Amino acid sequence: MQILKRARAGALGALISSMAIIGITGTAGADTVVSSKNEQRFTAYVTGYSYWDNTPPGSTAISKPVVHRRAGGKGTYQDPITIAVGHSLEGGRQTLEFPAGTRFYIEALRKYAIVEDVCGDGPQPQLTGCARGRDGRPWLDLYIGGGKASARSATACANSITRFHTIVMNPGPGYPVAPGEVMESTCRS
Repeated sequence: MQILKRARAGALGALISSMAIIGITGTAGADTVVSSKNEQRFTAYVTGYSYWDNTPPGSTAISKPVVHRRAGGKGTYQDPITIAVGHSLEGGRQTLEFPAGTRFYIEALRKYAIVEDVCGDGPQPQLTGCARGRDGRPWLDLYIGGGKASARSATACANSITRFHTIVMNPGPGYPVAPGEVMESTCRS
């Protein structure tokens, strides 16, 4: 009987250790990561766009609203930040590199994002900007806000986040978050 109790205790300990390794805790708190079975990690080139360099400039217009009517978001799972992706126009059809509504988590910025916009203009956007990617990696353009700041501050903020980032596509809730628009929570201009 004593051996059986020790075996059960050992198995329970191993199970709890395994759960901790994959991010499952005994309580569903803010620090609980619930993995999505479709979750995928990759490296992407991330840039930032602001109120000042949006299309049209001085606006929060977006082309593919899902959660928001205008570019925005706080970076939480419930209120992800608008992100723009490359797209192509062929035969009058627009094809996005990632479908509208695709969610991402950007680890270094501690922000959730959602595809609600496209980057690249003109009759052949697939030949410029985001659609080309960078060094063989996807290019994502995160809305950073900036309507309350100067264009110069917004550009400096965008430049400060521009680099290769680890991205989680189709993330579950519970990753650590620094809530707020990037201009306010990350750059603090």
